[in-house]
Amino acid sequence: MRNWRARLTPLQQRIYDRSASITSIQLTPTPQLLEATTALAGALVADDQLRVEALAQTIVNHICGRLKVRTVRVHVQGVRPSNRRGELHGLYTQYGGGSRSDSIQVWMRTAKRGQVVAFRTFLRTLLHEVCHHLDYTYLHLRESYHTEGFFQRESSLFRAIVQQPREEERKPPQSLSAMVSKILAARRQGNGKAEDVEEEEGY
Repeated sequence: MRNWRARLTPLQQRIYDRSASITSIQLTPTPQLLEATTALAGALVADDQLRVEALAQTIVNHICGRLKVRTVRVHVQGVRPSNRRGELHGLYTQYGGGSRSDSIQVWMRTAKRGQVVAFRTFLRTLLHEVCHHLDYTYLHLRESYHTEGFFQRESSLFRAIVQQPREEERKPPQSLSAMVSKILAARRQGNGKAEDVEEEEGY
């Protein structure tokens, strides 16, 4: 990225550096935003393109609404365009310096096999294009560059709207033999903890 920056004009370098310095977007998600994000996973599994597009639009509307910027139209397409360089995942298009005609396109099928993309891949692509929109409308940057700060902002949005499991839910389930050993050890101690262990483990 730094070598690419060297090819920019002094004005563009200042814009680039400001983008690089902003590492997150503070977003408090609405319940509707969280619900739409959760539902998006199921719509992708069901290969329901119209439903995916509607949910993607809801996600974008609520992000823009919380940040008090105009929303942008989302179009969900089928198979990704591709060439020798790779596949196009998403595209943000701005018209006339920014207007209600601005749009986001996201493709939901891989070019090589025509498979529906994974939920996290699709959502990150959508948020990537949203970040381009926010560079202009929220951060008021004159250009939108792929800086380290840009990708960190994308990740901050992802963390804000994807509900991470609680710490205890992330722990791998305990094997039956380990549970039995734990109970027997407590009984040998004779301190009455065996019942507590059984209750805690759901037995």
